[in-house]
Amino acid sequence: MDQAEEGARIGAALTGWLGRLTFTDQTSDEVTVLLIDSVAAWAMAQGWRVYRRATSVMPLPPPYEHRHSIVDVGCARPDGAPVVIEVDHSDRQRSVDKLRLEAAAGRIAVWLRWGDRRFEPPPAPIAMVPFRVTSRPSPDGAGRRYSRLPSTDRPAPAHLAGDVELGEQVDLFPTPGPVGQADPAHS
Repeated sequence: MDQAEEGARIGAALTGWLGRLTFTDQTSDEVTVLLIDSVAAWAMAQGWRVYRRATSVMPLPPPYEHRHSIVDVGCARPDGAPVVIEVDHSDRQRSVDKLRLEAAAGRIAVWLRWGDRRFEPPPAPIAMVPFRVTSRPSPDGAGRRYSRLPSTDRPAPAHLAGDVELGEQVDLFPTPGPVGQADPAHS
């Protein structure tokens, strides 16, 4: 199985795990932390060693070129290439560049994108896991609040087959008689 196929398989499994995640009125930072925690829990459930804020192969720009960037979650698997997962709300070219370098180094690169808009897919072999949320302005006017409510997977209501017959209209509130006449029902 090549990197792109393995990334798609891992991305689908992670998507299924995250499908159960719900929250209400979280800040951007809170959602990011919640997603990183969920990714780490998912990876541990796979039996993988998990490293948060793992060192990336991508060096930082000057004057910090002697240091390396980080990925949000790095996973060592007993059978297979390591997996790196970057969690982003924004569309950063630096994330794409970092994940490309990770893939070139032999790792399975997964980009977990979250937000309330459409995401452009990254170049192969980077696998994308889209995570849709809703948002509204923060009550205090500082930023936005994000929510993900449980999805209700209910079938459409059943419709009757055959002809529909019209019913008779029933007046729920009888029309009052002429002014000054008592309503016999209320006498």
